[in-house]
Amino acid sequence: MRLYSLLPADTYTVINRSIITEEDKNNVITLYEPLIGPIAISLYFTLLRDIKLLDFISKDYTHHHLMTMMSTSIETIKIARQSLEGVGLLKTYFKEGDPNSYVYELFSPLSSREFFASPIFNIALYNSIGKYEYELLKKEYSLPEINLNSYEDISVSLNEIYDSSPNIVPFETRTTKTSSIKLDSNVNFDLLLSSLPKGLIDKRSFTKKIKELIEQLSFIYNLDTLKISDILKTSLKGNGIIDEELLRKNARNYYQYNNDGKLPSLVYKSQPDSLKESITPKDALTEKIYQFENTTPYDYLRIKNKGTNPTAGELKLLESLLVDMKLTPAVVNVLIDYALRKNNNKLTKGYVETIASQWSREGVKTATEAMELARKENGKKASKTTKKGVEPSWLNKTIEKAEITKEEQEELDELLKEFRW
Repeated sequence: MRLYSLLPADTYTVINRSIITEEDKNNVITLYEPLIGPIAISLYFTLLRDIKLLDFISKDYTHHHLMTMMSTSIETIKIARQSLEGVGLLKTYFKEGDPNSYVYELFSPLSSREFFASPIFNIALYNSIGKYEYELLKKEYSLPEINLNSYEDISVSLNEIYDSSPNIVPFETRTTKTSSIKLDSNVNFDLLLSSLPKGLIDKRSFTKKIKELIEQLSFIYNLDTLKISDILKTSLKGNGIIDEELLRKNARNYYQYNNDGKLPSLVYKSQPDSLKESITPKDALTEKIYQFENTTPYDYLRIKNKGTNPTAGELKLLESLLVDMKLTPAVVNVLIDYALRKNNNKLTKGYVETIASQWSREGVKTATEAMELARKENGKKASKTTKKGVEPSWLNKTIEKAEITKEEQEELDELLKEFRW
């Protein structure tokens, strides 16, 4: 992934080809804010304000304008922008120059019906706010049931009231425009098709909409291509057409059957590709970074527990770090490694949350950022007479260095056994 610099002097223009209604604004706050946080939502409404006077396109601004309006740093704005991109509320276009130029295209949020029908957003919202708040929201957005069976529809048709005119020239108008979210697909559709018995499924079933649904289910339920194939075989109508609702249900049932009835959790997700640093494992330290980025917090803690599954309390702590503190999976892995080594191999809730709060305030998103912050903190405390555990082997090294003791190499090789393909 190419990295694009963002400086306060860089300019931006906002465009809006959509109609963003008051209901949309309410949905952004009620449904999206629990997922991406208040700073990203603030950025969305600040950009919306920038186009208010000219209605659909703003004048040119610098990013220093955003920093001033939001009272925050350029790095925080960049992270907030990426959060909006991730959930489909914003698209970003870049042109290199002096200064660089950006165009931000705003999109309407999904309607409440579309949001709750999305397997990704629906599950993510449930995990973010919990069952109680989720049920309240669901009740708020549910329509009351009215039985019209005993009523007769007497509405007139359009042509009974109005005559048509051949002289009206059609023109393009703005309408509600939403953007689909981008996923790094885990599904090989060529393999999927070849794995299905010939004639079982009508190939026309694999529409763009169905493929997007399959990718979403694969992401949220951590399903590979062959598992999706098995689920598809039981999700068909009589004519070989894929039944969307049955596919959703069967994917959910498959996950719950294999996970003690639980819905998917963020603790089973590894670092998003957009936040990986594309470091090629070539020495002990880069191998460690690769492990932090490509291991789920659940699996990393299981390895640190020497193969024993995390306890319910440990899982709750991991969930809190990811959901409440909004740390990324790789950062949580670094924190686990650091906390266990510095705290006599104990994952103490208060100790971990103290570090996590600081890292969250610092806006740490990547493994190397977390490692660097841990090094700085360790340096500050080095002169103090505190009870000191065994330091992580990476703590006092930079990425360019590759020195490692024999004992550290043996430990690292043991840890990485499960992560080599």
